[in-house]
Amino acid sequence: MADMSSDVPEPIEEIRQKMTSVKHKILVLSGKGGVGKSTFSAHLAYALASDGSKEKARGLPGPGSDGDTLSQCTRDSSIDLVSANCGYNSAVIRQTVVALLDVDICGPSIPRILGLDGEQVHQSGSGWSPVYVEDNLAVMSIGFLLSSPDDAVIWRGPKKNGGFLHCFMSHTVADVPQISMIKQFLRDVDWGEVDYLIVDTPPGTSDEHLSIVQYLSSAGIDGAVIITTPQEVSLQDVRKEIRFCKKVKLPVLGVIENMSGFVCPKCKNTSQIFPPTTGGAQRMCEELDLPLLGKIPLDPRIGKSCDEGKSFLSDVPDSPAAVAYQSIVLSKFSHKGFI
Repeated sequence: MADMSSDVPEPIEEIRQKMTSVKHKILVLSGKGGVGKSTFSAHLAYALASDGSKEKARGLPGPGSDGDTLSQCTRDSSIDLVSANCGYNSAVIRQTVVALLDVDICGPSIPRILGLDGEQVHQSGSGWSPVYVEDNLAVMSIGFLLSSPDDAVIWRGPKKNGGFLHCFMSHTVADVPQISMIKQFLRDVDWGEVDYLIVDTPPGTSDEHLSIVQYLSSAGIDGAVIITTPQEVSLQDVRKEIRFCKKVKLPVLGVIENMSGFVCPKCKNTSQIFPPTTGGAQRMCEELDLPLLGKIPLDPRIGKSCDEGKSFLSDVPDSPAAVAYQSIVLSKFSHKGFI
C-alpha cells in the first residue's frame, strides 16, 4: 500500500468533491468534556431539521392565488412545483436536510442520544449509508460499527489519522485498514444533498480536530460553535479552544453558554447552579470580541430525553431550554443566510 505521506493532497481533493453536495459545514467544539456538547449537537440537528419546512409551509399560497404570488412561489428554491397551480395540494415542500457526524471516536454518545443504539451501517455502491432518525436527518458514528455500546475503542495517538489503527474491542485486537476513520467518514459516507453537516467533535484540541480541519480545508467550513458552561473552570479551557481556532484559521461562529441557570418549572424562578464567578460566557465573548449565540438553562428533562433517545424539543417544546434552542436556530442561523 502506498505511503500515506505521499498522497495527502489526494484524499483532501476526494473529500472536497464529496462535500460539494453539502451546503454548510459546522463544527461543534468544547474545551472540556461534560459541558453538553453532544447534547447540543444532537438538538441543533433536530432544530435545523424541523425548521425550514414548517416555516415555508405557513407561507404557501392556497388554490386560486394570483400570478404574482405564483411567481414568488416558483422563485422559492425550497418549493418544487408539480403543476402550474401553486396550491397546497400541488406544491412539494423541500425539507431542510441535516447530517450529523459523530467524530468522538472513543466516546460516541450520539447513537444513544438519538435513539439509534443497535443500528448498523450498510455499504452501497455509492459508499456507506448513514442511519436516518427522520427522512431529513442522517447520522454517522463509530458507535454503529461496534458490536456493543459497551465496547471500548483505544487507538494509538497519531494513528487515529493514518497508518494501522489498533482497535481494542472487548479485549480483542484488530487491525483496521490503513486509512483513518475520520477520513473514511468524510470521504465514503453517502450523505446525498445536504443543507447542514453538523460535526460533533471530542473535547479539547487533539488529533481529531486537526484532521477534520485539514481534510475539510478545501471544502470550506462555515465555522465552529463552541460550547461552555458558566464557571471559570470551563471558560479557561474554552479560551484554549478559541486560540486553536485562530491558529488553524477556523472561523468561530459564536459561543453557547450551556447549563446557564436552572428555571424552576413550578415557580419559574432562576437559580445559578454553576455561578458565573468571572462573568460567564458573556464577559468572555465581550473580551474576545465573539458573538454569544445564546444561553441554555439546565433542565433535568433534557438528560431524561437523551437517555431515552428522544428529542427534548419535541417532548417539552415550551420549556425555557427548548425556547432557547429554537431562538438560537431562528435568530443566529436563519437570519444569517444559513437557511
